[in-house]
Amino acid sequence: MDRRAVLMGLGATAGLAACANGVNSNGGSMIDARVDVARDYLFQQYPGTRDLVNRSSGALFMPLITEAGLGIGGAYGRGALRINGITVDYYSATKASVGFQIGAQQYAHALFFMTPDALAQFRSSSGWVAGADLRYAVPDQGGSIGKDTTEIEPVIALVYGQSGLIAGATVAGTKYTRIIP
Repeated sequence: MDRRAVLMGLGATAGLAACANGVNSNGGSMIDARVDVARDYLFQQYPGTRDLVNRSSGALFMPLITEAGLGIGGAYGRGALRINGITVDYYSATKASVGFQIGAQQYAHALFFMTPDALAQFRSSSGWVAGADLRYAVPDQGGSIGKDTTEIEPVIALVYGQSGLIAGATVAGTKYTRIIP
């Protein structure tokens, strides 16, 4: 990779850090307030997700993920893990990507842990990386995510509320880490 690409990547990272994604916020109360708004929006836009939360062992709501990239990219956000509607832990999500990409976007996402084992594995790890045991659902399915999906998938991710534009093809990984806000 040449020097120009590295400088552009660093610039994208600095721009990402300047976005309003909850960094240096008022801690847990600010994250919980944002999670409430994101969860309510999800339920309003995709009513079927309310049943998905009720059937899950727990749900991680990430109310605002900010992502930017120009060759090298990254994303960051903070959220709360809720079990039976009560916040039990706070998490950050960090994503790195490399490839042909340009742009910036913000979005919310939720991870639904459909089995007690999936939830326990997530909570006991020092840093959980989204992997093969994760199924992504598109927002159009939010109103009709059915029993067939939730009975065979241990973790379901739903991305929603996107704004901005990022284009390209990348190789990326997202790491979730427990934090103390």
